[in-house]
Amino acid sequence: MRKALKWFLPGLLAGLLLFWSFEKALKITSTNSFCMSCHIHPEADNSWKRSVHYDTRSGFRAGCVDCHLPPKGQGYIPEKIKTGVRDLWGYLTKDSASFDWVVKRRLENARLYTYESSCIKCHENLFPVTLSKEGADAHLYYRQTKKTPDLHCINCHLNAGHFIQGYTHGSNKTFGSVSSAPKVIFTEPAKVDRFESFTETIPGSSVSFKMIAIPGGRFMMGSPDSEPFRKSDEGPVREVEISPFFMAEIEVSWDEYLAFYAQTAAEGRSTDTEGLRAGGGDSENVDAITGATPPYGQPDQGWGMGQRPAISISFHAAETYCKWLSLVTGKTYRLPTEAEWEYACRGGTTGPYFFEGNPLKFQKTGLRARISKNDTSVINSYVIYRENSNLRTQFPERVKPNPFGLKNMLGNVAEFCSDWYQPDILSKYPEGLLVNPKGPEEGSEHVVRGGSYLDPAGRVRSPARDYTRTNEWLKTDPQMPKSIWWYSDCFYVGFRVVCEYDPKTGNR
Repeated sequence: MRKALKWFLPGLLAGLLLFWSFEKALKITSTNSFCMSCHIHPEADNSWKRSVHYDTRSGFRAGCVDCHLPPKGQGYIPEKIKTGVRDLWGYLTKDSASFDWVVKRRLENARLYTYESSCIKCHENLFPVTLSKEGADAHLYYRQTKKTPDLHCINCHLNAGHFIQGYTHGSNKTFGSVSSAPKVIFTEPAKVDRFESFTETIPGSSVSFKMIAIPGGRFMMGSPDSEPFRKSDEGPVREVEISPFFMAEIEVSWDEYLAFYAQTAAEGRSTDTEGLRAGGGDSENVDAITGATPPYGQPDQGWGMGQRPAISISFHAAETYCKWLSLVTGKTYRLPTEAEWEYACRGGTTGPYFFEGNPLKFQKTGLRARISKNDTSVINSYVIYRENSNLRTQFPERVKPNPFGLKNMLGNVAEFCSDWYQPDILSKYPEGLLVNPKGPEEGSEHVVRGGSYLDPAGRVRSPARDYTRTNEWLKTDPQMPKSIWWYSDCFYVGFRVVCEYDPKTGNR
């Protein structure tokens, strides 16, 4: 017995000391000051101190580990070890001054380092007495669909832990109240009496944009089997003939879309378009278009508006914009067909891009990129894509135009086309020359063409195809019913308008 006690008591003391040391180490390494010894980017600390989690009504101050680690007993220790090793490696091998804090705090990145279980631990009651009906609807939607992938508390509360200037949570009722367009108000649209490029002016607004005359002609649509990064829905190659039309020099900008929003945005009101055509006034017999309801949150993602392409816009909203633009200008504006889009994008060229270059040499991902030093100056001068976009939309002056004078056909944002999407459509058309094909007669999703600021070089080729994903792009929209005007989960698609041409009358 004495011999057993002789070993037991020292062992017990050693165990208690080890436990105490472990708990002490956990406490020390869980303080904000310890976290900041590695995370030395000043913006992280400054934005935390300006957030609602710093000065709370209850007096509790949420620290780094309260959000960036799961609660104790729910994988806290393993995640703490993993996070510590990762952060120490980053501290020793990376320069924190090179971090782009704006990119790091984007939703898709923030979700990787914020634990939903930690949110729920502190916020057990999702329906407090002070919650608005809009908030209650959002929380009810969360409860009903909380097992949906990518549905996270910070989808709606991204600024809770780190302050974001101008961030809007909930219905954005002041959206579109400020425009960067010049303040000269146009009273009538452009007059077009010949087939040449013109500048359209939107009556009742200060917005104008350039339309490029695209001559008719023939081209080979699709990509050959030998083209790098080709997908099966890009073929077979077919000869297509396209009639002349006008196409916007740039993607529909926020300035352009906000002119539509300001004149039609609906809280139960509609637009007197006859009055708009004349520059104002009332009419008893008018065409009316009801526009978008206010968005939920920030459709521009906080990147700014002006001449940047409008994003978060639904296909329905894009089509409605075209109908409105047709009414206020007296012309026929619409979304391009897929064939028109590719014809205009190629601008008479036949390769993967409308400029010289091999996609394999431009691609910056994978083993090939790590072992080669390729010159990407050419593609960088024509395309806003993953390697030069800073993972956000950019202004059109960043790039050179294609042979037809169109900018950002291959990048910045992908663009809606009017066709229903069908992966094998090029093989389903009748044999021989195709004249102004418009795609299948029915479908469930629409064609999207052109790459975006998120895509690598292989996805921004002229023949590359994609399609809308309506349900996926509305997955985290907490509104009931979901918006038909705004996507909650798609920030890389916009649109570009075309205007029909009638050789007898100039336009129609």
